[in-house]
Amino acid sequence: QVQLVESGGGLVQAGDSLRLSCTVSGRTFTRSAMGWFRRTPGKEREVVAAISWGGDRTYYSDSVKGRFTISRDNAKNTVFLQMNSLKPEDTAVYYCAAREEYYRDTVYLKHRNYDNWGQGTQVTVSS
Repeated sequence: QVQLVESGGGLVQAGDSLRLSCTVSGRTFTRSAMGWFRRTPGKEREVVAAISWGGDRTYYSDSVKGRFTISRDNAKNTVFLQMNSLKPEDTAVYYCAAREEYYRDTVYLKHRNYDNWGQGTQVTVSS
């Protein structure tokens, strides 16, 4: 059974930083494309960042580009989301997602592309 466990969320002030972690167990992490999504009440889940299993390719939504960085440590089966210069509009529940992938440089941007999800971690940014 595949498990994804996120951590690192919390309550911060605008301009602060947070680092989210997602540790994967029960599958071959090294061949899993990973993504970070977020959801706010009344809105659909949206992609924030994604990374290929080779780590060669990344994607960022326009709203976080230049402020967030996705990375992975395959030796620790963990993907990270470094969030800097946080804004109140970044407030959301953040989820990590995994999908087994053959090609090392493929990223996925749609939530329906992923078949395993974490439970989510709350990030709240106060103004």
